[in-house]
Amino acid sequence: MRVAVIGVGYVGLVQAAVLADVGNKVTCVDINQARINNLRQGIVGIYEPDLDALVRKNVQDNHLHFTTDITQALDDCEIIFIAVGTPPGEDGSADLRHVLAVADSIGNYISQPKIVVNKSTVPVGTAHQVQQHIQTALRARNISLDIEVVSNPEFLKEGCAVADCMRPERIIIGTDNPQGLACELLKELYAPFNRNHDKLIVMDVRSAELTKYAANCMLATKISFMNEMANLAELVGADIEMVRKGIGSDSRIGYQFIYPGCGYGGSCFPKDVKALIRTGEQQSYPLQLLQAVDSVNERQKTKLFNYLQQAFKGELTGKTIALWGLAFKPNTDDMREASSLVVINQLTAAGARVQAYDPKAMEEAQKHIGANSAVHLMGTKEACLQGADALVICTEWQQFRSPDFEQIKQLLSAPIVVDGRNLYEPARMKKRGFIYYAIGRGESVFAQNPSR
Repeated sequence: MRVAVIGVGYVGLVQAAVLADVGNKVTCVDINQARINNLRQGIVGIYEPDLDALVRKNVQDNHLHFTTDITQALDDCEIIFIAVGTPPGEDGSADLRHVLAVADSIGNYISQPKIVVNKSTVPVGTAHQVQQHIQTALRARNISLDIEVVSNPEFLKEGCAVADCMRPERIIIGTDNPQGLACELLKELYAPFNRNHDKLIVMDVRSAELTKYAANCMLATKISFMNEMANLAELVGADIEMVRKGIGSDSRIGYQFIYPGCGYGGSCFPKDVKALIRTGEQQSYPLQLLQAVDSVNERQKTKLFNYLQQAFKGELTGKTIALWGLAFKPNTDDMREASSLVVINQLTAAGARVQAYDPKAMEEAQKHIGANSAVHLMGTKEACLQGADALVICTEWQQFRSPDFEQIKQLLSAPIVVDGRNLYEPARMKKRGFIYYAIGRGESVFAQNPSR
């Protein structure tokens, strides 16, 4: 099939590359000329496992094309994917300016019937707005065309997005005409990814739009719930890891997304929770559970700083803190809403110096940190430790899971480890001579409940 993908950010690029890889002719459109030039050379610009090789392969095979000319892409396609960003507005709602601008452009340039697919994460009712914008632009040109706008939300996890796109757990098509041409074409487009068993779910447009938000908010709720339990475990003298195993063994709960930590981040959960809260407010129905989820997460991001204050009795001025992990999760360089940024800001505001390292996010970190002279990006995780008074872990990268603990102790001026991802066993860390704070474990529990 001939496909146009408008917006080559994270979602659009992954979707385009995967569709091209099964033989479709895919043309990607973006207004950023430098990004388009790089992609033509196979330079992706973001870290996502397997994505750079997939883009290069399909550019070379002439299946994947990049342009800033939207007319070129729209002329030669059957299906148009809208995959531009929907950043949060000041009130937390999704900003639809880019989505609706694309809808205007589609109406301004198309001359034949098209299937328009909303891939961007958008609030309920957006497909209707896109349809209205396209038809308004067509009427201004005195053209009448049959356009169907379909919702097809993405469910990609950063760090394994290519695999998720190639082997999806579900493919949701939101259409108010399930017997129509749009549904049939999308079934054909997704057939290569729907072979082993039927993963395709057809529903009305508004239900599809809500499904995306509901899925992310459910996962965020599980994370915040476990963080609440971890905080309670510290107060009552329990070990949250034992609690996690105890509840995860219940098949109704399961083990996924019940790992306590220093808060969730990234481009999806924080934004989508706030956007759904705003949708509730617009309907005069306060989503109290999600408000609590968001509040717990914001508070959780301050935990690591609080542990350091406990460890140093509130005296952080002049201290040097080593920090491992800047990305919001492993296998990505994405630092949007990352917990590392919160602890860095708190430490530098308290007069401390930070030496930070991440396997993939160093270039991205420089954009966020800017000219902050109290933050130094180091070339290796060992260099971070040199002369530091404590180690903080914000991201569970694989290379942090089994470090040389003797070397850590030798390089640190004090054997203090604050672990925001619970990578190590508190008893073993104590035997090794460390003062080990973790979320709902180790010294974090003893500090709150000395009698334990």
